[in-house]
Amino acid sequence: MSSVILSVVAGERVPDPVRTTPSTNPANTADVVGTIGSAGADVFTRAAAAAKAAQYGWAALPAPQRGQVIANVGRLMTANKARLAALVTREIGKPLAESLGEVQEIIDTCDFFIGEGRRLYGQTVPSEMPDKQLFTFRRPVGAVAVISAGNFPVAVPSWYIVPALLCGNTVVWKPAEYSAVVSNAFYEIFAHAGVPAGVFNLVYADGADTFAGLEQALAAGTIDKVGFTGSSEVGSRIGELCGRHLQTPCLELGGKNPMVITEDADLDLAVEGALFSGFGTAGQRCTSLGTVIVHESVHDSFVERFSTAVREAAMGDPREDVLFGPLLDEKFAAGFEKSLGWIAAHHQVIGSTGRVGTDNPRAGFVGDPSVGLFYHPVIVDGVRSDDELFLNETFGPIVGITTYSTLDEAIALGNKPGYGLSSSIYTTDPNKAFRFAQGISAGMVSVNNSTSGAEAHLPFGGNGKSGNGSRQSGIWVLDQFTRWQSLNWDYSGKLQKAQMDTITVEADYDFLLPD
Repeated sequence: MSSVILSVVAGERVPDPVRTTPSTNPANTADVVGTIGSAGADVFTRAAAAAKAAQYGWAALPAPQRGQVIANVGRLMTANKARLAALVTREIGKPLAESLGEVQEIIDTCDFFIGEGRRLYGQTVPSEMPDKQLFTFRRPVGAVAVISAGNFPVAVPSWYIVPALLCGNTVVWKPAEYSAVVSNAFYEIFAHAGVPAGVFNLVYADGADTFAGLEQALAAGTIDKVGFTGSSEVGSRIGELCGRHLQTPCLELGGKNPMVITEDADLDLAVEGALFSGFGTAGQRCTSLGTVIVHESVHDSFVERFSTAVREAAMGDPREDVLFGPLLDEKFAAGFEKSLGWIAAHHQVIGSTGRVGTDNPRAGFVGDPSVGLFYHPVIVDGVRSDDELFLNETFGPIVGITTYSTLDEAIALGNKPGYGLSSSIYTTDPNKAFRFAQGISAGMVSVNNSTSGAEAHLPFGGNGKSGNGSRQSGIWVLDQFTRWQSLNWDYSGKLQKAQMDTITVEADYDFLLPD
C-alpha cells in the first residue's frame, strides 16, 4: 500500500488524488498519524457505480451467509480491539477507555446482526379470497451512501454499514478526513472479513466534492439510500437533495440535549451524569449535555457540587486516565471559540475559558497542554431561553445552567431549541419521569442517567433539527435498509377480484334476546 491513504473503489486503491493532507494527533499536533489522498467528485460517482454493479450478486447470497460475514467482522474487531482503539485515541484524541468502548460497540452491533441474517422475517397473511395466499418480504434498498462524522469514527459508521450489508445492500462510505487513518483500518477489517470487492467502497473527499458526487450519483440512479451523520445544516441540504429524487435519507444530526434535575433528585448522581455527558469526549458528542435545567430550590446546591466535580476532573493526555482530552481538529477548535463568544454579560462563568496553556493553566492537567488542542471545561450559569448559548449546539466542553419552577416549564425549556435527539431527567418520582418522557420531543430519554449512551439493540435517533425521525440500531434500522414487498399468490385457477368477489357473511341484526 502507498504511504498515502487512498480511496478504494471495487477493491482497488484509486491513484492520483486531487490533493494530500496530513491527519494529525489533536493531543500532539506535531504527530502526523497519516497522509490522506482526497478524491474528486468523479471518484464518488465511480464508487457508486461499482456498488450498484455489485449489489445484485451480494443480495443473491443467502442472508444467513451474509450474517456469517458480519460474524467474521465481529471476530476480527475483537482480535484488533486494542490496536484499533489506540488508533482512535491517537487520531481524534478520545480517551482510551472511551475508544475501547467505541470498538466494543462495533462488536456488539455485529453480535446483534449475526442473528438478523436468520430473522429478516416477513409475514404470511390470510387472504379474503379462497385459494389465495398473501406474503410480505424485506428486500434490500440497493446501493447505500454513508457519510459520517469523525467524533465516533468507527462506532457510528458500523450502525449504518453492518445492517446495510446484512440486508443485502452495497455501500459507498465517505468518512471524515480528520479520522481517515482510523477509517482505513476499519475498512481493512471488513475487507479481510470476506466482504467482496465492490460491496464496500471507501471514498475520501471534502464536503463540496462529496456533495457534487452524491448529486451526480443520485441523478444517475446509482445510489438508492443515503445515511448521514453530521450537522443539522448539512443534513438539511442532503435531505433536500434526496427529496428531489423521492428518496428519504437516514439523518442523524446535532443536538442541544437538556438535563432536568427535579427538587427530589439525587444530586450526587445528577452531578456524575452531568459531568460525563457534558464533558466526556470534550463535549463533542451529538448527545452531549447542552443545558442543565435545574429546579430553583436545588440550584445552588447542584451548582456547588457540579463546579467542584468539573474542577477536580482529570483532563489532558487521552492515553492516560482522564475524563476528556483535546478537541478533534483545528476546525472544531475554531467552532468552539465561536461558542465561547456567546457568553454574555448576564452570565456567571464558572471556571476558566479558552485554550489551556502556560498563560491560561489548568490545575492538575495531565501531560503538556501546549502541544495539543486542549480547552478548559466551562460552566455558564444564568443562561436565558433566548440566549444563543441556550438555543445552539456548541460541540465542545461547555454546559449552560438555567432554572425552572414547574415541570411543565422545564419540559417547555427542553423543547425550545428545536432539537430532539437526547434528554435526561434526574428524579426519584416516577410520575415526574413519565410526564417528562411524554412531553419532551427527544427521540431518546434517560431517567437518572446521562444524556449520552447507546446500546446496539435500542433505537438511536432524533426529531426536529436532530433528524428526520429515522432510527439506527436494533431491529428498527432494518426499515432504513430494506423495503417491504407484498406478494399475492392466487392458485384458484380463475381471476378473483379483491373487494369485489369476496363472500359476504349475512347476519340477522334485528335479533334481540327475549325480555
